[in-house]
Amino acid sequence: MAADAELLIDRRRLRRKLSLWRVLGIGGLVVAVAAVGLRVRAGTDGGLFAAAQPQIARISVSGFISGSEATARLMRRVAESAAVRGVVVSINSPGGTTTGSEELFRNLRALAEKKPIVAFVDGTAASGAYITAIAADHIVARETALVGSIGVLFQYPDVSGLLDKVGVKVESVKSSPLKAEPSGFTPTSPEARAALAAVVGDTYSWFKSLVAERRGMDAGQIGTVSDGRVFSGRQSVPLKLVDELGSERQAVAWLETARKVPKDLPVKDWKPAGDRGLGLFSALGLGADLLGLEGLSAQLAEIGGQAQAAARGGLLVLWRPSPADAP
Repeated sequence: MAADAELLIDRRRLRRKLSLWRVLGIGGLVVAVAAVGLRVRAGTDGGLFAAAQPQIARISVSGFISGSEATARLMRRVAESAAVRGVVVSINSPGGTTTGSEELFRNLRALAEKKPIVAFVDGTAASGAYITAIAADHIVARETALVGSIGVLFQYPDVSGLLDKVGVKVESVKSSPLKAEPSGFTPTSPEARAALAAVVGDTYSWFKSLVAERRGMDAGQIGTVSDGRVFSGRQSVPLKLVDELGSERQAVAWLETARKVPKDLPVKDWKPAGDRGLGLFSALGLGADLLGLEGLSAQLAEIGGQAQAAARGGLLVLWRPSPADAP
């Protein structure tokens, strides 16, 4: 009987220990989930607690620009934050679609009505990314940055020669000759090419007018910089494409001196929340992020953006050097 009593006592002790470990395990899980939540929040809007501290918000624009509702929501959050005293738009992008670049420009101008904004070219601000830069009231670029590429592009594949070789013919019934042109399945007619050229020319005029207005250029000055080429940061200052050479520190200093932003405020990253779709390239990019391969993630995001633009059709404001031009 004594042995049975001791066995019963041991079992009760073991149960109490197991219950304690269950409580500790559940508590640890709750703490881990909370920590992950705080980390995610910190990566999307400057941090749960940091968002209450006076700061300068850094909004990064990189990769292919295609427009994003998540980015628009980010701009609104930054505009509504009482803690944000100024904004640095850090740019490293070759551009993107005309509509995506226009949307980003409009969102930044709306933000500029609430917060002082400075653009910092941390690598490339070409074509659509330069449209992003001119949304700010001051542009700082590194000496070796690439700036400009003011121009518009419309690209489409022509597989008609390949179809002829394999004996495939695509038939179509159209309401008018220019409907669904260019198709890619037949050579582009002179009339269709002229219609496309008119659209490209009109958008190109819009692009040049926007640059001239925002940068205070006359007809001669805008004519010099709008032939599609890129310029170095050093070249860009006398051409009025850029205001100042330097690093992000110079961009912040401009906010402090020209816009009276308090000195020595921390610069906090603000990022879009929920900006990933469920597509193949988005999934691959998420995997690359988890593995710490940020460069690969950025490349996959750009490829995915270009694939979406190609699927939708439309004009591009994109700088992409040809392999034939490489040394």
